[in-house]
Amino acid sequence: MATFLLPNPFATKLPRPRYSHRRFTCSSVTAQSRSAREHLLALIADQDRGLRTQSDPAKRAAIVEAIDAMAAAGAGSVTTGDSLSATWRLLWTTEKEQLFIIEKAPLLGTLAGDVLQVIDVRKRTLNNVITFPPDGVFFVRSAIEVASPQKVNFRFTSAVLRGKNWEIPLPPFGQGWFDTVYLDDDLRVVKDIRGDYLIVDRATYNWKE
Repeated sequence: MATFLLPNPFATKLPRPRYSHRRFTCSSVTAQSRSAREHLLALIADQDRGLRTQSDPAKRAAIVEAIDAMAAAGAGSVTTGDSLSATWRLLWTTEKEQLFIIEKAPLLGTLAGDVLQVIDVRKRTLNNVITFPPDGVFFVRSAIEVASPQKVNFRFTSAVLRGKNWEIPLPPFGQGWFDTVYLDDDLRVVKDIRGDYLIVDRATYNWKE
């Protein structure tokens, strides 16, 4: 359980990322990585964003093995450049808090819509977002710092639960890092500080507060 923290913006202006991104295109993705990508997407296709995987250790192990293959395909690439900036939509995760909210949303009379990670590398911001259509949203704002060619450090700065005509601010509650172990034009694969995994695709829209 992450420790609750008081707001603590970075005291100094963070430097701009030192790394340039090797832009992936369909032609630059090798046959081996394309095969690994297709295998991974097939494994998670029926997993309901990870809800079904929680009770299927064999499936989880197969997906993690496929993620390792994707990481091998992305080894040596820079994944913390401008191409990381996007609205990313959740396909699958092992992150228990997100899965709990997705699973229990019907108890509150709603359903979870898109679960997003909105990153702007140049502005050094990250929003984790869970939508509850038509008007609800829960999002956590973070400040980020590029730490290495694949690693990004983050610090939560605030959180908001918002409905159509109301808003509840919540305290920030943690910090950590994540590695984007694979990135192409449409797909991103992540491992974080807690050993959780995240697979997201590039959304067809840009989420704004």
